[in-house]
Amino acid sequence: MEKYSQRGSKGEVVVTFGAVQGTRWTGRKDPGAGVQVNLLEGPEDSLRSSYKYMFQRLRDVRNVLTEKIEELGESLRSQFNIEEFSVVSLPAQDSVTVLGQVCCDSNGKLNAQSVLLEAGQEQGGQQVPVDLSELKEYSLFPGQVVVMDGMNTTGKKLVASKLYEGCPLPFYNTTVNMETDEAAEPLNVLVACGPYTPSDSLTFDPLIDLISVIVRDRPDVCLLLGPFVDSKHQQIEKAQVTETFETIFSRCIESIVDGTRSVGCHLVFVPSQRDIHHDFIYPQPPFILPNLSKDQAQRVTLVPDPCTLLIDGVTFGLTSTDILFHMGAEEISCGTSSDRFSRILNHMLTQRSYYPLYPPTEEVNMDYEKFQIFGQMLLTPDVLVVPSELRYFVKDVVGCVCVNPGRLTKGQVGGTYSRLLIRRRATSEDGKRASPCLTAQVVKI
Repeated sequence: MEKYSQRGSKGEVVVTFGAVQGTRWTGRKDPGAGVQVNLLEGPEDSLRSSYKYMFQRLRDVRNVLTEKIEELGESLRSQFNIEEFSVVSLPAQDSVTVLGQVCCDSNGKLNAQSVLLEAGQEQGGQQVPVDLSELKEYSLFPGQVVVMDGMNTTGKKLVASKLYEGCPLPFYNTTVNMETDEAAEPLNVLVACGPYTPSDSLTFDPLIDLISVIVRDRPDVCLLLGPFVDSKHQQIEKAQVTETFETIFSRCIESIVDGTRSVGCHLVFVPSQRDIHHDFIYPQPPFILPNLSKDQAQRVTLVPDPCTLLIDGVTFGLTSTDILFHMGAEEISCGTSSDRFSRILNHMLTQRSYYPLYPPTEEVNMDYEKFQIFGQMLLTPDVLVVPSELRYFVKDVVGCVCVNPGRLTKGQVGGTYSRLLIRRRATSEDGKRASPCLTAQVVKI
């Protein structure tokens, strides 16, 4: 097995998106200076500190799910001018339009024969089996809120004839000052996701290499996603660690903050459910770093998972939870021309949620009341960062640039990170939106 230190092809670019000809992958002359990095929500709307969890009542969970069905149903209703939704379990001799949430008829995986549609409380709250055989194309997953036309002559089974595709939320409406913004140098953003150590040792060699990349390229903003101290690490699983997890974590963060001091870039830290020293709950509160000095704290932003960030007028959706992997295992499709990643990302944007899967994977502990406030998308982000165990990519999905930077290490071998050049751009004459992501790459560490 090849070790991290023996890896080949360091710095090889494995994915390229957008126009790269003559791109300078360096930040501005004074990286991080004057860069605005803020959570899109106001202070009272964002998850700032840890909260008490494990007090959920099933009724509260149901209310959250019901409200989601009604909210998305309302937007689909006005989008397609549907007069009203029928009750799913009512026998009718004509075609009906129904609203509900997709679920599976057993504890197994969803398949074309096991699809149920569960109506919201307003439509009677019942479940009805769905026959998909007449649909030319579909892509469904458990938890998806859908509107469909179909026949239900007995009240016992809905034969679906049409599936309505939801639309994503609008993008952030930024006011672009043509003279200054269009002429401004683009912002260089580096994105990396843990683990930052190889699986066979707790030495942070890959992290040290990442810091030297930051020092070399001088990006303006670094988005660093957990796990920093990975609960799936061999030595942590076998309890072979001689220090507290907090100590390892502080050392890791200190090395990043100190190592990038000469660059002055802005650092954003996103926690992960795999960070062993941190709250094991979704949505997850930001890290707490009590030992940061005042001058260093100015260039560090601690955010929750998930979150929507505004970086110099460009919106970034960030989550460290592997939603692609979780939904990839559950989604079923037929007759679609797009690839699985694009379908899942499209679902996230049209369901307007950072974690639309229900029930969630066993390893995700969902607090539904907090999820309702902090796990929904407020708009369609310009850039969506979705790190995953699955293969790295950069894709444009309905105008949102979606990036899976891969993980910095995969087992004992080196992984990848991503870099983007962004600049606010004005809407063109014909009203078409120009993506602020000029170009993006995934690079081997």
